[in-house]
Formats: sequence, structure tokens, C-alpha cells
Amino acid sequence: MQVPKGLPRWRRAAELIGRRAECAVLDQLIGAVRSGESRALVVHGEPGMGKTALLEYVAVQALGCRVARSGGVQSEMDLPFAALHQLCAPLLNRLDRVPGPQREALRTAFGISDGPAPNGFQVGLAVLSLLSSVAEEQPLICVIDDHQWLDTASALALAFVARRLGTESVGLVIATRDVRAGLSGVPDLEVRGLPTAAAEALLESALSGPVDARIRHQIVAETGGNPLALIELPRGLTPTELAGGFGLPGAMSLSHSIEESFGRRAKALPGEARQLLLIAASEPSGDPALLWRAAASLGIRADAITPAVEQDLVELGIRVRFSHPLARSAVYRSASEEERQQAHRALADATDPDLDPDRRAWHRAQAAVGPNEDVAAALEHSAARARSRGGFAAAAAFLRRAAVLTRDPALRVTRALAASEIHIKAGTLDPVPDLLAMAEAGPLDELQRAQIDLVRAQLGFITNRGSDSPALLVKAAARLAPVDAELSRTTYLDAVAAATYFNAGKRHTDNDDARPAAHLWTIARAATAAPPAVEARSPDLLLDGTVAALNDGYAAGLPLLRKGLSTYGAGMTAERELHWLWFTSTTAMRIWDDERWDAMSARHVQLARDLGSLSELPRALDIRSVLCLFSGDLTEAARLTHEAQTIEDATGTTLTPYGVLGLAAFRGDTAAEQYLGETVSAGMSQYEDGASTAADWARAVLYNGAGRYAEALAAARRATSFDAGPVSLLWPHVELVEAAVRTGEAGLAEEAFGRLSPTTGVAGSDWALGAQSRSAALLSAGCEAETLYQDSISHFSRTSFRVDLARAHLLYGEWLRRERRLNEAREPLNTAYKMFDTMGVMSFAERAGRELKAAGGGVRRRARAGRHDELTAQEGHIARMAKDGLSNSEIAARLFISTHTVQYHLRKVFLKLGITSRSQLETALPDGL
Repeated sequence: MQVPKGLPRWRRAAELIGRRAECAVLDQLIGAVRSGESRALVVHGEPGMGKTALLEYVAVQALGCRVARSGGVQSEMDLPFAALHQLCAPLLNRLDRVPGPQREALRTAFGISDGPAPNGFQVGLAVLSLLSSVAEEQPLICVIDDHQWLDTASALALAFVARRLGTESVGLVIATRDVRAGLSGVPDLEVRGLPTAAAEALLESALSGPVDARIRHQIVAETGGNPLALIELPRGLTPTELAGGFGLPGAMSLSHSIEESFGRRAKALPGEARQLLLIAASEPSGDPALLWRAAASLGIRADAITPAVEQDLVELGIRVRFSHPLARSAVYRSASEEERQQAHRALADATDPDLDPDRRAWHRAQAAVGPNEDVAAALEHSAARARSRGGFAAAAAFLRRAAVLTRDPALRVTRALAASEIHIKAGTLDPVPDLLAMAEAGPLDELQRAQIDLVRAQLGFITNRGSDSPALLVKAAARLAPVDAELSRTTYLDAVAAATYFNAGKRHTDNDDARPAAHLWTIARAATAAPPAVEARSPDLLLDGTVAALNDGYAAGLPLLRKGLSTYGAGMTAERELHWLWFTSTTAMRIWDDERWDAMSARHVQLARDLGSLSELPRALDIRSVLCLFSGDLTEAARLTHEAQTIEDATGTTLTPYGVLGLAAFRGDTAAEQYLGETVSAGMSQYEDGASTAADWARAVLYNGAGRYAEALAAARRATSFDAGPVSLLWPHVELVEAAVRTGEAGLAEEAFGRLSPTTGVAGSDWALGAQSRSAALLSAGCEAETLYQDSISHFSRTSFRVDLARAHLLYGEWLRRERRLNEAREPLNTAYKMFDTMGVMSFAERAGRELKAAGGGVRRRARAGRHDELTAQEGHIARMAKDGLSNSEIAARLFISTHTVQYHLRKVFLKLGITSRSQLETALPDGL
């Protein structure tokens, strides 16, 4: 084992004693990176367990690798991308190798250039590309200490990188006190207390004289084998105290005891050394030149730091580093408020206002004794700069502090409201209630009262899954009506859209007033109070149409909704257009407008991609994937759902997987039934409430396809046991009609058709009329049934929904066979079978095959075998995108992996398919892949 040189004595001892198993894990990581693989590891444990020593071990043992470092500092948590910049700064000479959009995102985040605020995950992808590019020359290992104190923007980007590492020869070792949600799922190594023998050996090395064996055992037991405690706590204790066991931690928390030990040592230093240490503790950048400038402004000589260095409290080098974060904390906490303010004032004076205005503003704020408008205004400017770089958490912190330092009551309200809104965007919710209380304590106009309601609604949406957000949005909209009619109407639209979203999949209860759907009508009635529209813009039409449909019936809202969809996007900014695209897509579904659904869902995906909105893109992909299912393009549906799940894995978000559920049902494979059953069981807890309804609809499709009509009936009845009126999706009713007819439940079938036909008849699209004719045919007999089956085929043939068309052929063929018209039955059954088999809709292909055989026809399965079957899901996805003409960098951006990993997978694809170039993918891959 190679021993790190130049480490403080406590680090060297902690590294050498009792950490053989931990070092072995780190050796494996280093070896994997050297061999061309990538690895991420979270090293976690309580303060003082030796995590930093293990990072030093990695840095020293990583022979042949380049090492990049960064670390979190508690006082720097509000400076955006501070830790990420520290890591990447030495690597930026390779920034020109990063794809253009990613490169610009990183340059903007680091303040190198101006530009629109970058998406946090776009920055993460840029960092992944940068690290991968550096590793092409030499394996790279990044060590990140004190992750718990990283600024939010850096933490998100590094968590993204940790999850997306593939084959880049990059190692990422992160030390933290606990594995927080952002790092969950990343491989981890827990660092615990040393075994007794190793702890006693470490303690012995730290003692300056003999200690009674019983006291030694007591120290080891009370420190729990914590290496830093074993080294630090005996320091400063007299031989008498050690001999008698006095001064040991006792019931006090260990980290507090260690911090007190550091504090005692700091207080024993000469006055100027203490002042220098406090300045260093107040400025986490570790810049020696800044430290000396600040010290000079107070008349302190540079050599005054020597006693602190001799006491192993601080190290001087390229950076000023404390021996342990608890040492920094002890020095800062033990100082008086006046001393801390003096240190921050000196640092503010020593910081260049042109090169680092934000850090200077922050030091000025910490030095402020009371309200100070100059400082508050500077913080407001810093917040604007932070926001333009995508540092929402920093912008929120700057604004929050600016509000506290504001004397003018009206201006304080404005800043507190702005801070609360940006905290919502940053996802840092704890300060929001206090900021709203601060705002409410000042003079408010009606617009500001409405803004408070809006923030509360947004907070409720995030914390309570939207249960009260529609009502809060209605309250805000009502307040806005007399002061901003346009904003009032769009807020009403948000309220109605939120109500429809959170009423999807709600179940009936015996008490109508208690039904969740009843809340939807309450919102709709309230929305009738919206100010009249000055001009009929698309959002106005969508609002009026949805409210009219809910209050006056489906037909009343239909013309307005159609016009709203036809003009949607005109005159809108891209961000505003994206905001309601999910609602326009689902509205198109509800009014049976397949062409608008196609156009809106395609635009939704495109715009979410263009704007880098990773919170919106999974939903857009999911909505689009369901359309692809109805169109019979299961391969594209699978690709879209795979991409959506990739993004959700990267971002930690979870949405109801409608596309995945439908894909399982349409494919009808052996795992589909189990998967759908598990989703139904988990639906009410793992996803939004609509998951159970979606899964039941999918099960009804699966069982209808398999001819298991009793099970299809049970699933369809569950899926239709809600009532959201005109905003309901009525696909489950189509399945219920078929299952009920096949099981002899004529009453149920008629009831389901009675809820379906009023919408399909009024909608009048070929999709709607095809569904109506097919369901009506099942309830009819004789010539009437035959005419209706033929009508359904005619209507569906004019749509792109090939699965519905194939099902219409199947039902018509089955009816003909039951009428004993076998010769006539074979043609529609053969058509249905070929369509299902070609599309891969196996849940219905097998049923069509059985019916065709019963009618005397022959069944020939489409050949599927080939070497492409050897491709993994990831390889198949990459191969399909390469076949479609996407570049490696475009594929990497779609899948949130590095271009190096794309190249790695493509090499495997070429090898498995026996080809040598992308141009050969066109013939090597079948159309269905």
C-alpha cells in the first residue's frame, strides 16, 4: 500500500490503520477505470470516520490516472456551480471537444459567457461529455469531498453524471455524511468505526504518554472507533485528565465534542492567528492571495498564521485548507458576531467587484449589522446573474437575504415575493412559508395578494400532490380579475387543467359530494366568473370550452375546444406554448381528434427537447407513445417509453407510465399480465391515482385480445368506475362493451355504450364514428350489425389508427364465422391476423389466428428470427436512432449518455450484426426494430 505523502499526521494514521477492506474496494474502482470502464462510488459515514483520508488514498494510488478534485463548503452552498467549477476548471482546455449546445450551457453556468439560463441536466450532460473527452487522453478519477455541502446546482449535475457513467474511463468517488435522495441508487461504501484493535493502535499513536489500559478502552468505546475522535479528543487533555478519564465525550454528540476540541485549540492561539483563521473560515474559496489581502486590510502579517499551521488546524499551499470541516466550523462558531462581521467586511473589501461581484455582495451581506439598501440592491443584482446562469437556489438565497436587509416595507414585499417564487423553482421549499409571512406583513396590493395565492398553490401542488392547488389557483384567479384580466383567465385555465389532471382515475364513492370528481365541477362553476376575453386567443378558447363542456355538456364545449386547438401556439413564446401542450394533447384525445393529437403530441416532444425541459419531456414522450400504440408502431412506442424512463431515472421523477402499460398489453407477452397486476397493486402509492385506471384499461385490452372476456370485464369495470364527465377518456368503455357482450352482460354493455355514444356522435371524427359503429355492431344483429361492422372498417381506414382498424376487421370476421358464413369470414380474419402480426400486437394476433383456423383458413407467422435478436434494449435503441440518421452526439443527448458510450454500443451492434458502417443498418435492421 502506497502511503500518501505530505498529509497531516491524523490523516496518515487514519488511512494506514484498520481500512484494508475499504482500500480494497477503492483499488477495484481504480483498476476498473484504468482498464477502460467507468465507476461511481459514494463513500459515506459520520464526521471523522476517515472519508477524506480514503479520498486521499484514491488520489495517491491512482497511478497513471489524472485526478480532479472538488469539495463542498457549508458557507458556499448558495453560490451556483461553485463546486462544479472547482472540479472542471483545470479541464476546460478540452471544452472545445464538447458538443456545441452543451458547451454553451457549461460556459453560461460558469459565467464564462452570457446566454439563456441553461437547464441543470443539460449542464450535467456537458460535464459528462467534458469528463469523457478528458479521459480519452488519460483515465480520469474525480474525488468530491463533503457532498452534503455542495451547492444545489453542482450536486444535481454530479448526481446526473454518477448515474450516467458508462464506458468512458472515468471514476467518480463522492464522500458524504449520508446517502441523500440525490445519490440513491449509486453504489456506496459505508465507512464505520475502526475495529477495537485498530482503534487502540491508532489511539496509541496519538498519545504523548502512557495511559491506563482501562482509560484507553473507555476512549475507544466512547468514540465508537471514530478515527478523528481518537486522534483529536486526547489533545489538550492533561496527563491527569487522561489517567482519570476526565474530559471524555460522555453523553455529548461526538461531532460536537470533536468541534469543541478544535475550538479549544483555536482559542489557545495568539490573537492575530485566530483572526487569520476566522478570515480563512469565512471564505471557502481557499484563495491565499485573497486571504493575505483581507489580512493586510486589518494590519495582520502573513506569518501570523504559523502557529495554526503548526497545530495542524490549517494547511497552506495552492489553496488554504482546514485539516477537517469541523475545524473550520469550530473556528467560525467560536467567534463572536462582531468578529465574524469584521472578517466578512475585510473579505468584501479584498474581493474584486468586477471579477467576483456575487461573492463580494455575499460578504457585504454577512457583514451588515442591520438593514442596508446598498447591500440589498447588490444582492438583487447577484440574484439576477445567478438566475441567468441557471442557479435558482443561489438566486433564491440572494433574494431572501436582500429581503431581510430591506428597510422599505413595500420593497421588502416585492423582494420577499420574488424570493418565494424562485425558491419554488429551485425546489428549496422550507423558506417559502416564512417569506410569504414576511410579504403578508407589508402593504399589499391586489396583484401581490394574488401572487401570494399563486405561490401557495404551487407549493400545494408540490407538497400535497395537487390536492388543494386547483382551489388555490381559483382563489388567485379571482383576486387577479380586477387588476389583470389576462393573467386571471390563464390562472383559471391552470386551475381547470389541474383539476382535470388530478381527477383522472378517481373512483366512485357512495356520497356524490365526497367524490373527487365533484371537486372538478366546483372548479368549473367557479371558472365561469373569469373576466371576459378581450380577444379569442387559444388559451381563452380552451378555458371557455372546457368550462362549457363541464357545465353545459359535451356538445356545448366542442366547437370552442376545436377552435382553441386549431389556433394553439399562435403568438405565443415557446415557454408559454410548452406550458399547456400536455393539456392540448389530452383535450384532443377527449374530443376524438386523432389528427390534432398527432400534431400536438409531436410538437410537445419537439418543444420539450428544444427547450431542454426534462421535467416536461417524459410526459410528452409518454403521450406520444400512446398515439404510436394506436397507430400500430410498437417499435416507436417502445423507443419513446425507453427514453422517457431514461430521463426519469436521470432526474428522479416518476410519472404514470401510460405508454409502458399500453405497450405491455398490446404486445401480450407472458410477462405482461404479471407486470400489469403489479402496477395495479402499486398504482395508488407509486404513481398518480390515474395509474390504476390506466393499468386496468391495459388489462382489459390484454384480456379482450386473449379472449379472456370475464377477466376483461372485471378490469374494464374497474377502469370505468369513475366519473369526470366530458373530460373523461372513454377508451375503457370501448373495452367494456366488447367484454360485456362476450360474457352475456347485455345491460352492462348497453350502459357503457350509453356513456360512449353521446361523445362519439357529436365529435363526428372517423376515429369517433369508427369506435361508435364497432361498439354498436356488437350490440346489434342481422343486417344492422353487418352494416355497422362495415361502417367501422370504413371509418377507421380513414385514420392512422391501424390497431383499431385491425380490431374492426377481427370483430367483423368473428361475426361472419358465427353466422356460419365461413368463406366470407376468412378475408377479414386474414386481414386482421396479418395486420396484428406485422405490428407485433400479439394479444390480438393469436386470437385472430384461432378464429382464422376455425373458419378454415391457414395461418403463417411472419419470420422474426435474426441476429438483431441478440441486441440488448439499449443497443437496439441506439441502432434504431443511428439508422434514422441521428449523429452520435444527438443520440447521446437523447439518452443522456456520453458520445463515448454511444460509440461503444455501436461497435457492439456492428459486431453482432456483422456490418462495418452505419449505412448498412438500413438493411441489417428489420423495419420493426
